[in-house]
Amino acid sequence: MHSFLDDFLVGLVLLASVLYAVFSLGPRTLRRRLLAAASALLRRLPKISGLRAVAQRLDTAASTKASGACGGCDNCGSEQAPTVPASRSEFRIPLSRIGRR
Repeated sequence: MHSFLDDFLVGLVLLASVLYAVFSLGPRTLRRRLLAAASALLRRLPKISGLRAVAQRLDTAASTKASGACGGCDNCGSEQAPTVPASRSEFRIPLSRIGRR
């Protein structure tokens, strides 16, 4: 009985880690669909006050579109690169002066 419980718990943790990886690394459309499906599933369950609030939050998260490519400031690539002078600690040697061994 204990080995079954151990195997079940390890399997549950592995499943949770795979779901987390898919959710965090997957495409945004997949995230929105998963959130909407989880919300619909929670709404279909019998009325429990805590689950209705969670379903509402999942609906809100599914309907909100993250701005920008990374979901951050929506300022990706529109800024000019900072014009900082090159560091003088680098030495530039022409390729023609490098000999082969």
